[in-house]
Amino acid sequence: MVFITKICYAVKEIKIPRNYLRSKFLDSVRLHVKGGTGGTGLPKFGGLGGQGGCVYCVGSENANLRHMSKYRAKTITAGHGEDSRKTKIVGNPGSDIKLEVPLGVTVYREDGKVLGTIDKEGDTVIVARGGPGGDPDNNFLGHFGQIHHIRLDLKLIADIGLVGFPNAGKSSLLKAISRAKPRIANYPFTTIKPNKGIIQYEDLRQISMADLPGLIEGAHINIGLGHKFLKHVERTKLLLFIADVEGFRLSPRHTKRTCLETVLLLNKELELYDPELLNKPVILAINKMDLNGAEDIFGEVKESLSNIHNIIEKIPEEIRPENLISFQDIIGISALKGSSVEDLKQLLRKRLDDLAEESNPDIIEPSRLLKKNRAIVRERGPQIT
Repeated sequence: MVFITKICYAVKEIKIPRNYLRSKFLDSVRLHVKGGTGGTGLPKFGGLGGQGGCVYCVGSENANLRHMSKYRAKTITAGHGEDSRKTKIVGNPGSDIKLEVPLGVTVYREDGKVLGTIDKEGDTVIVARGGPGGDPDNNFLGHFGQIHHIRLDLKLIADIGLVGFPNAGKSSLLKAISRAKPRIANYPFTTIKPNKGIIQYEDLRQISMADLPGLIEGAHINIGLGHKFLKHVERTKLLLFIADVEGFRLSPRHTKRTCLETVLLLNKELELYDPELLNKPVILAINKMDLNGAEDIFGEVKESLSNIHNIIEKIPEEIRPENLISFQDIIGISALKGSSVEDLKQLLRKRLDDLAEESNPDIIEPSRLLKKNRAIVRERGPQIT
């Protein structure tokens, strides 16, 4: 009886992690791969050994790195080539192994060399080649296949990437503007893994948006979530900065940053991580406009950004970027109340369409394309032939 009581108390003390912590988002997996060994040849009859199998990574829309993590504790080995023999002079090649990986994966070798990138359905990268079979050139001795560690590094592919400090309202905006259901709460770092939402328009146009964990100062040197966040920005077409109209303060021990200072800090963090990111189109959305005095702050920030070159010297040096982002649009919103969210939705679409037209001037206007397709698929009724 005493033993059973102790077990009950032990079970009671075990803390089960919350669901959102258990279902961890994986964006990097390390695997050990090995190509198959080539079969042995038969010198007496000039027989050729079979080629060793290869290990491939193949892009798939339905794959995820969490599924790949089950291979982390073992070596993924392709089939060995068949030996040559009297009854079969040429041995069969070894069987290949194809690993389905999500789109947006870059495959790195253990020395840092990039083996390939998978961006589209069906894209294939050889990660471990099989060894050649035995032939006269290698004295009929089959060779070992390649064997090494690889790293699958996922960078989300999305049209729009949300960039902002913790508690700026990125998740609230994603929930208001799309069908995604991110975790929302009134404290920093509620987003601990990237979320991806789809913005649906009346004419069936869809735009993908990625809500990524909040930045903090020093993210470029991997402070906080650091590179785990910033690497996902590289695959987006357009950046959407989200700034709290009241500014941001991580804790009482940290300096309080105004709304303008948080925007400049975001600019600097991206600049220090990768200056090429500043070449992307950027829209600034100032959130929480439902608060008292928000309109006055919004006006001051908008005016300051329009004359930023005149006031940049007054900004503290530690948050002053060298290359300033030129925002295409600055809009005030309230993600919680839904104010101006529809205007932002249409603005994002317009900017993406403008960007597409620059790269492909022959693009048909979406509304015209929808009418054309509906006319094609419309039921026409019976016809005499």
